[in-house]
Amino acid sequence: MKLNVVIPMYNEEGNVELLHKLLTKTLDDVDYELIFINDGSKDKTYQKLKDIYEKDPIHVRVINFSRNFGKDAAIHSGLTYANAEYTVIIDGDCQQNPKHLLDMMNFLDNNPEYDQIAMVNKTRNKENIINKLLKGMFYSFINKISDTNFVKGASDFRMFRSYVVESICLLAENNRFSKGIFSWVGFNTYYMEYLVEKRNSGKSSFNIINQFKYAFNGIINFSIKPLRIATVIGLIFALGAFIYLIIILIQTFITGIEVPGYASLISLILLLGGIQLMAIGILGEYIAKTYLECKKRPIYVAKNKLGFNKENIL
Repeated sequence: MKLNVVIPMYNEEGNVELLHKLLTKTLDDVDYELIFINDGSKDKTYQKLKDIYEKDPIHVRVINFSRNFGKDAAIHSGLTYANAEYTVIIDGDCQQNPKHLLDMMNFLDNNPEYDQIAMVNKTRNKENIINKLLKGMFYSFINKISDTNFVKGASDFRMFRSYVVESICLLAENNRFSKGIFSWVGFNTYYMEYLVEKRNSGKSSFNIINQFKYAFNGIINFSIKPLRIATVIGLIFALGAFIYLIIILIQTFITGIEVPGYASLISLILLLGGIQLMAIGILGEYIAKTYLECKKRPIYVAKNKLGFNKENIL
C-alpha cells in the first residue's frame, strides 16, 4: 500500500463527509487507506464516520474511542495501525487541504535522503496577533531549554516513511507531546510551507487556555531545565540571604539596629514564599507525570473499530 492517512476527529460532524470527498478525489490514483479516529466526540461525528465506512469500506477504517483521550493519543492510535509506505497525519477540520498530500508523496519519492515532511504554516494572514506573539515566545523559550529542536510553525500535518512511523510508535509514553516526539526520533525532515484554509464547519476547541496547557505540557515533557532554574533561583536567594545575614550581624554588633522595616520584611517574605511555592509546583508537575507513567495505563481505550481485521492490524 502506498499511503495511510491518519485523521483525528473531535466534534467534526460537519466536516466528515466533505473531508472524505476531498481525500477520495485527491487520492483517486493512489493505493490508500483512511484511518479516522473518533476521539470521544459528543456530536454525531461517529455516526457520520460509520456512514462513510458503509459507503466506502475498501478505503475507510474507523477507531472509536470510549471517551476523549486527546489529539496526541488519537494520532498514536492511528500510527500504530499504519502499514503503508507513507503515512500522513491530517486534521479533520478541512483546514489542511488534501491536495498537499500529492506534493508530499512526490517529494519523498524523488528525495530518498529525506525521511519525513513537516508542513509549516508561515503564510496565515488572519491569525490573531496575540496568538502569533505567544507562539513565537513558546518556540523561542522551548528551544532554549530543550535539547530537542522545535521549528516555529511546524504542524502535526506530516508525512512519514514507514520506518519513521515504527520509531514513533516505540515511544509509548502516556504524556504525549507529538511535535516533540516527531523531532526527538530524529531523521532528516524537510519543512514545506502551506496555507491554512478557512475551517469548513464548527468551531475549534483549541482555545488560548488549551494552547497554554499544551505548551506547558511540551515544556515539562521535553526539558528538565525548569527544575534546574528553580534550583538556581533558590541558590541565588539563599546566597543573598546569607550575605544579608552577615551585614545585619555586623550592623548589630557595631552600631545596633532599629526595629522599623515591617513593610520591607513582609514584602521579602511574600516574595520568597511565592518563589518557594513556584518551585514546589514545578517539582509537583514532574512528580505527577512520573506517577501517571508508572501506572502504565493504556494511551487510549477503543470502544470499537470498523474495517480492521487480523491482516491489517499490527
